[in-house]
Amino acid sequence: MNINFAWALGGTEVVLILAVVLILFGAKKIPELARGMGQGIKEFKKATKEVTDEIQNAQDDSHSAPPAPRPSKTISQSSDSPSPKS
Repeated sequence: MNINFAWALGGTEVVLILAVVLILFGAKKIPELARGMGQGIKEFKKATKEVTDEIQNAQDDSHSAPPAPRPSKTISQSSDSPSPKS
């Protein structure tokens, strides 16, 4: 399968982006930004793991759960028994 990666960034583009970030935010803000991005990625991964675990548990429960018992038929009143008087 031949896929064209025209969108892929090269070394020059990465250096240019890092230089623009350094100019815009300054050297003191970059560690704070990186820390915030790291925490955001960590929370995102945690949330996706929780969702996939819930989906997996729901699938396991639906496959392993025995079928629900059918309700038993009720015995209707016979004509011999006295009916309640109103």
